[in-house]
Amino acid sequence: MNILDIIAKKRDKKELTKEEIEYFVKEYTKNNITDYQAAALVMAIYINGMTERETTDLSISMAYSGDVLDLSSLGEVVDKHSTGGVGDKITLILMPIIASLGIPVAKMSGRGLGFTGGTIDKLESIPGYNTNIEEKEFIENVKKIGISLIGQTLNLAPADKKLYALRDTISCTESITLIASSIMSKKIASGANKIVIDVTCGSGAFMKDRKSAEKLASIMTKIGKLANKETVCIITDMNEPVGHAVGNTLEVIEAINILKGKEMPKDIKNIIEELGANMLMLAKKVENIEEGKKKIIENIQNKKAYKKFMELVENQGGDITYIENTEKFPKAKYIIPIQAKKSGKIQKLDAYKIGMMSAYLGAGRIKKEDKIDKEVGFVLNKKVGDKVEKGEILGYIHANDEEKGKEIQNKDIYEIV
Repeated sequence: MNILDIIAKKRDKKELTKEEIEYFVKEYTKNNITDYQAAALVMAIYINGMTERETTDLSISMAYSGDVLDLSSLGEVVDKHSTGGVGDKITLILMPIIASLGIPVAKMSGRGLGFTGGTIDKLESIPGYNTNIEEKEFIENVKKIGISLIGQTLNLAPADKKLYALRDTISCTESITLIASSIMSKKIASGANKIVIDVTCGSGAFMKDRKSAEKLASIMTKIGKLANKETVCIITDMNEPVGHAVGNTLEVIEAINILKGKEMPKDIKNIIEELGANMLMLAKKVENIEEGKKKIIENIQNKKAYKKFMELVENQGGDITYIENTEKFPKAKYIIPIQAKKSGKIQKLDAYKIGMMSAYLGAGRIKKEDKIDKEVGFVLNKKVGDKVEKGEILGYIHANDEEKGKEIQNKDIYEIV
C-alpha cells in the first residue's frame, strides 16, 4: 500500500477502503507522508467527497491516532459540544446544571482561535482556576463532585490537529465531510458514551445557512451511530451573539448571574433547555423533552446548579469570592456607551461583525500564540426585534485601548429601521 495509489483512487472518485484510510492517518501522523501528499488527498476529498462509511472510518482512525480517554469508571457520561460562535458561554451554564442533576460531567474543552476565547480561556478568567489537570486527577474530580472542566491535556486526535492546520493553508476548511470527521474524531477520543452537539448556524458560525447545518448534523449523527456513540445534533441560531456579553470575563459574569437566578436572555434559555433536555433524555433521566426542560430550569431556580458551579471552581483552585461577588473581576479601562443613532426597531446585530470587532479589541486570537485580553468585549443590552429611541444606550464597548474603543463606537454596530 502506498500514498500515491490512495491519492489517485480518490482523484478518480473511487471509494477508499478502511485499511487505506487507516494507513493514511497512521503514516501521516508519524510524518511518513509529506504535507504536499496529504494536501493532494485532502483536495481530492474536498472535490469528490466521501461516503458515510469512509467519513466514519476517517473519524475513528483520527480518534485512535493518539490518546483515547477511558471514562467507563464514571458510568453514563453525556458530552456536549458546540461548533462555536460569538458570545457562546453555554458550557459554563449548562454543564453545572447537568452535573447537579446527577449526570457525570467530564469535559475537555479547547482554547479559542478566531473571534473570541474558548471555554478554557473563559474559565481561566476566574483567578486560580486550574485547567491543566492530568487524566487521573480529572477522573477523580468527577467521582468526587460530579464535574470537571479542563483543557485538552492529553494528546487527543493528533491526526486531526495536523489535518486541520493543513486544510486551513489550502482553502479546504469548508468541506462538510472533513468538518464532521474533525469534530467526531475529538468527541470519540474524549471518551463519552453519548454526545449532544450544538450545530450553530448563521453569520457568526462556521455553517452560514440552514441547509449546510442540517447536512453537517446528519453526517455527524450517522458517524456517531456507526461508532456506537449515540449522537443528537441541535441546530441553533448564530446570526446575532448569544446572550448579552461577548468577551471572556464578561461572559463568565453573565453565566454566573444566570446560575444565580438573575435575568436570563431568551436565546440562552432556549439553547440550554433544548441541549439540556436532550442530554437528560440520552442519560435516561427523563421520559420526554418537556420534562427535561422543566428540570433544567428548576435546578437554576433552586440554586443547585449555582452551588455545583461553586464546587467546580473551588475544587480546581479557583477563588470563589469572585463568583460570590462578580464586582471583584477586573474591568477594562474604558467602558464606552453605544448610542442609538435614530429611533426605530433593531433589524440586525451581526454576530460576525461583533466577533471581528471583539478580536480587534483583543478578546480573541488570530494566531495560536496571541495573548487574550480577558477584560475586553461588549455588553449588548438590546437584541434584534427590540424598539429603541434615538440617543438610547444600546450597550457598552469594554476596551483597554481607548482609540480602538472610540473607533468601534463610530461604527454601525446595530442596524435600526
